[in-house]
Amino acid sequence: MAVKTIEELFIHELSDIYSAEKQLTKALPRLARAADAAELRSAFELHLEETQGQIERIDQVVEVLGIKLKRIKCAAMEGLVEEGKEVIDSIDAGPLRDAALIGGAQKVEHYEIAAYGTLCALAKQLGYKEALTLLKETLQEEKATDEKLTMLAEGGGNQRAAREAA
Repeated sequence: MAVKTIEELFIHELSDIYSAEKQLTKALPRLARAADAAELRSAFELHLEETQGQIERIDQVVEVLGIKLKRIKCAAMEGLVEEGKEVIDSIDAGPLRDAALIGGAQKVEHYEIAAYGTLCALAKQLGYKEALTLLKETLQEEKATDEKLTMLAEGGGNQRAAREAA
């Protein structure tokens, strides 16, 4: 990663999150199938639709700025997706697996919140007003998804997992 300017850093970070979102579109259907609770399955399916919209928004940023993304693979998302596979492979279907899936999904959301927060700060510094608006929209969606996951966990998911283990 030979980044020498803030513009290059912005392009690198945007390329990284683009890769992350693409990886996530492949992982979310697997997570939805692995979820036991209907509301969790539905949350994963809804987030897949949102993620596809977020990819389109990145495409808009690229078009507005007239930039070209780098072909890179987001190693962080690769690791988070791998953790999700391990959960599915190592925990039997049911409330405990759902609790673990929620935790893994929140790790993903926190990574994305950090990435989009960074991109917003860089876009602001660079005066990329239209890009900033698009990136802020995605940042808000990521925060809302994290809140929904918290509500699923605290709204009974974790209690069902605890009862199952008892």
